[in-house]
Amino acid sequence: MEKRLHLNLLASRPPMAGGFQSSSKMKMGPGRKRDFTPLPWSHYFETMEDVEVENENGKDIFRLYCSGSHGPVLLLLHGGGHSALSWAVFTAVIYSRINCRVVAMDLRAHGDTKVKNPEDLSADTMAKDIGKVVEALYGDNPPPIMIIGHSMGGAIAVHTAAANHIPSLLGLCVIDVVEGTAMDALNSMQNFLRSRPKTFKSLENAIEWSVKSGQIRNIESARVSMGGQVKKCEESTSSPGVSNSIEGIIEEEEEEEVEEESNKKRMKEDDQEIKKESVFTWRVELSKTEKYWEGWFRGLSALFLTCPVPKLLLLAGVDRLDKDLTIGQMQGKFQMQVLPQCGHAVHEDAPEKVADALATFMVRHKFTEFKEGYLC
Repeated sequence: MEKRLHLNLLASRPPMAGGFQSSSKMKMGPGRKRDFTPLPWSHYFETMEDVEVENENGKDIFRLYCSGSHGPVLLLLHGGGHSALSWAVFTAVIYSRINCRVVAMDLRAHGDTKVKNPEDLSADTMAKDIGKVVEALYGDNPPPIMIIGHSMGGAIAVHTAAANHIPSLLGLCVIDVVEGTAMDALNSMQNFLRSRPKTFKSLENAIEWSVKSGQIRNIESARVSMGGQVKKCEESTSSPGVSNSIEGIIEEEEEEEVEEESNKKRMKEDDQEIKKESVFTWRVELSKTEKYWEGWFRGLSALFLTCPVPKLLLLAGVDRLDKDLTIGQMQGKFQMQVLPQCGHAVHEDAPEKVADALATFMVRHKFTEFKEGYLC
């Protein structure tokens, strides 16, 4: 039972039976059908831009979604397999509460970011990416930056802060990632990844799966976020092993030949129908990133505690706290808040609660102010 409570650090684990908690956005009237149509990024962010950074192997291009022009920067890092779009609804909410700028970034090999070496997902490389993007955006004089990361992105945020890749770092917020439970969860990660559908017949179908499986419990967030998790499959011009395999075969009896031809034709049609329907697949093959998992999370609690800036830890359940963090929290080394009735994708499931917690934290530390007219 304890094993099943461990969080999934790469892609959110579907909830236990009876554990689905609908957000207010999912409550529909009797007989009304839920809307799974995709929502565009422009409903939530003001701009989208690609930032070029120099690397040893050439130029890498990182996709960013941004809002705001003044105040501290909230630099948002998504979890494994997700994209910057997972922060869409949260961005709209936090931007309505405090004076800030938001920069949500597609990490290496995720979303629409294009890098020369997408296989290198080491914590060190990804943390350096963050520093390079900040430098490309702001030069030698970056504004105050609060770095916020979820799951894998939370681990990368800690590594980035600890390595001092952001000289103007104001604070650090980590969402639902703790070393102890993360390391335990890795043992069953491959089984979980194998249990997910490999393809979806449409983006709407992918959105529906994410909501009904509990991966994202907020239907609005799923409608904008899933587009960053899946992509269209590359179209195949033929069905290998079917149409060409019947050439040159001479049957002894004509009836057998006709029957086999009919079977081949039916198999070919079925195969083409499957290809036609299964047009979306995952953008990131998370199973292939396994060699980096331990490097993301081992030693994370100690690293988090040593970061000298004010720190906020947001968790979906108190069971996630490990020994180092329990002691650190008792010593007042960071602020912690548990947001119940959320899945692993806390900022997607309950964007208002996460925004409230973060806004209160930032105002308390005098990083910013509430917007005029906002009633907290």
